[in-house]
Amino acid sequence: MEYQDIAIGLDVGTTKIVAMVGRRNEYNKIEILGIGRSKSIGVHRGVVNNITQTIEAIREAVSEAEHSSGLKIKEVIVGIAGQHIRSLQHNDYITRLDFENVINQKDIQKLIDQVHKLVMLPGEEIIHVLPQEYKVDSQAEIGEPIGMYGSRLEANFHVVVGQISSIRNIGRCVKAAGLNLAGMTLEPLASAEAVLSTEEREAGVALVDIGGGTTDIAIFKDNIIRHTAVIPFGGNVITENIKTDCLIIERQAELLKIKFGSAWPGENKETEIVCIPGLRGREPKEISLKHLSQIIHKRGCEILEQVNLEIKNYGNEEQKKRLIAGLVMTGGGSQLKHIRPLTEYITGMDVRIGYSNEHIAGGENGLISNPEYATSIGLVIKGLDDKKKYLCATDMGHKHDENHTSEFISTKFYNKNRKLNYEENSDHSKKKNKTKSKSFLEIWADKFRQILNDTE
Repeated sequence: MEYQDIAIGLDVGTTKIVAMVGRRNEYNKIEILGIGRSKSIGVHRGVVNNITQTIEAIREAVSEAEHSSGLKIKEVIVGIAGQHIRSLQHNDYITRLDFENVINQKDIQKLIDQVHKLVMLPGEEIIHVLPQEYKVDSQAEIGEPIGMYGSRLEANFHVVVGQISSIRNIGRCVKAAGLNLAGMTLEPLASAEAVLSTEEREAGVALVDIGGGTTDIAIFKDNIIRHTAVIPFGGNVITENIKTDCLIIERQAELLKIKFGSAWPGENKETEIVCIPGLRGREPKEISLKHLSQIIHKRGCEILEQVNLEIKNYGNEEQKKRLIAGLVMTGGGSQLKHIRPLTEYITGMDVRIGYSNEHIAGGENGLISNPEYATSIGLVIKGLDDKKKYLCATDMGHKHDENHTSEFISTKFYNKNRKLNYEENSDHSKKKNKTKSKSFLEIWADKFRQILNDTE
């Protein structure tokens, strides 16, 4: 099996690190060849706070994935999230001197590069520049301007920003674990690839990924990414509150939440009690299920109120921006009992739980399609799509598939992460790069590689 046929997603989360190996079959479904999972003890709210522990956890997950797949993992595409992520809207334009010729990819890249020059806050770096609608001269709401005539090219952009130190730390952990970095992708956008349909993106939908340390949000409308946000609270906040209020250890609090917890306290009676074994010969502790559900309900409401605020900040109350498809929940936190009706109550929107069934090959659903693996599957999908686009572009003699669909526009930014291959540090690769004129993919990769090299 050739490595160009497979992709490896690495989800570095707060509670777990997952390495997933996958490929597309003849039916365009994802076959999961191997999966590895380890406990994440060096990451807090999506940010690395212990380099050594994170490296070891990555190695453990990758080793398990190698054993289950029978393949040697050389490069990975990594998800990035964390409380340091923020986004903003920006409008920019360029004036074309050669307006006698049609707009081409160089013009679009020139405009994107101009956005990358925006002055950020100290210590911040632009992660993604996502084109939304274009405007050519006086003609607005253009999805794809390539091939059109015009002297002024203007666009609205969704810009995702993060802390340079946090980005470098993740890159350093991956490299120290003996892996090459094929690219980084914002985790809520990866999750969206795994659980959202094209119809939902078109109608308008909010993806809410409740992880262990953070809750990630991605909002789509007209098949274009409109808003992203990372809320620095997740399932661990609920577990921590259960531990503190009930005076038990974290492992017991997590088990209580999963097995007996509910986000809707009205269903439990005062007489419903669960007995927790005592520590070191101490008496067992009795926990009221009603009290337990009240704790979960309170913290769940706090998280969902923040989600609702982000949806309002996007502008869902405007008729034109209305999210017709409602809200899709995924991640480990979405499996909490009665979290769906609580979300519907707080947001006033239709809610469904997002599974990856439609992307996974038959016979492999079950555990793998579980919402907690949505980000990992999405990273595999993006890795495979990046390779396919790059190979197609190379075969056709250009670096972009000039597909005139809005879906392609909304995912263009992923291509920036390409061109970091298995021979990244080899002499052959260096000579090859010197003899060819660099595309914008290679220029961006060089810039990203330089950031990672600075960490060494």
